[in-house]
Amino acid sequence: MTADRYLATGPRVGIRPFAPDDCAEFTARARESAALHHPWLAPPADDETYAGYTAKLREPLREGFLICERDGGGIAGYLTINNIVHGAFRCGAIGYGGFAHATGRGLMSEGLRLVLRYAFDVLGLHRLEANIQPGNERSLALVSRAGFRLEGFSPDFLFIDGAWRDHERWAITSEMVPVHEAP
Repeated sequence: MTADRYLATGPRVGIRPFAPDDCAEFTARARESAALHHPWLAPPADDETYAGYTAKLREPLREGFLICERDGGGIAGYLTINNIVHGAFRCGAIGYGGFAHATGRGLMSEGLRLVLRYAFDVLGLHRLEANIQPGNERSLALVSRAGFRLEGFSPDFLFIDGAWRDHERWAITSEMVPVHEAP
């Protein structure tokens, strides 16, 4: 992986856009991580689903980032910003997933901090929201470590894994992230 493909880098990871040539690695990692992700999310695990997913990320109200290990460039996880609204709101909703081979190493935490800085500094957003099922302890810990605050609870919020699921609403604003924070 050449360094110039990264939008931002930290000590161990870099963030970059999804690319068509990432399909084989991404879908293999998604299949390997199915037990980790279930029932919280279902990232694309085959070529057709990956193509559809990345096509949606090219829509103007979305941004997608791969979180890649700088040592070798392997994909550790991903993060998307959806439902981006500009104007007075300047907000988006994030979704993300780490892959099983990268769990417990802090790579997603570092990648999330890089995306926060990119979203606030480059994209000009002011607020990012994360909606998380109460039982998803890893996801709750990730946003808590990054400085998100719990803002509420939404019953029957999203249809996931065949049922309407309750979610906690977490958010962070640009003022909550130190300007010179290292990833």
